[in-house]
Amino acid sequence: MRHKWLVKSATSIALVAIMAVETVCPVPARAGVPGVFATEYTQILNYAELAGQLEKQVMMVENQLNQLADMAKHGVTITDQLFGTVASDITTLRQIVNTGQALSYTLSNMDGTFRLRFPGYSPSTNYGQSYQTWSQTSLDSTLGALKAAGVQNSQFDSDSALLQSLKSQSQSAVGRMQAIEVGNQIAENQAEQLMKLRQLMMADMQSKAAYQSAMVQADATKQANSGQFFGQTQVTSDGVTF
Repeated sequence: MRHKWLVKSATSIALVAIMAVETVCPVPARAGVPGVFATEYTQILNYAELAGQLEKQVMMVENQLNQLADMAKHGVTITDQLFGTVASDITTLRQIVNTGQALSYTLSNMDGTFRLRFPGYSPSTNYGQSYQTWSQTSLDSTLGALKAAGVQNSQFDSDSALLQSLKSQSQSAVGRMQAIEVGNQIAENQAEQLMKLRQLMMADMQSKAAYQSAMVQADATKQANSGQFFGQTQVTSDGVTF
């Protein structure tokens, strides 16, 4: 509005100046010259054309100023960008699931540890001690999964606060740059939530795998002990050995 007022003002001033010049310095009248009034009219038209050109130049300057203001507005960045703490959260989850004798997915020697605790079909000299190992592995694995879920639950408040802050930034974003940066923050937060979800799913798989392994191993050891016992025992009746 201010620029448009300047344009109209400049045009009005130019027209007033032209009329003042014509009034103060009128074209001298010449007797016997029929085209004198036509000449004065032509000069007025020329001055009006000059005033129109001046108005166009002022409008061009106004457009350039608007473009500069638009560029400045859309180039403003967010000073306090918000990102989560997924790296430390995942480190915490890895430490939690590796508790006691849990069959944790974070074990460096997963294959060796699994085969040592669950050797498969083989007799056991101390079935009670072996069963205790299997049950403790299953229980610790389940406990690790529950603790991981508890950590996720304790992070809900901070996650909700972060989302509320991102919502406020989205509603108050000024220009394209801030809108893009808010979108980037939201995308990064979604990636963090997916990574946490993957950790929780792995903890759940760890618990189920440990329980299933313990049940299968207990049954396999029973069968192996039974086979060993009956295979080594010979019974003789009526001259026939069984």
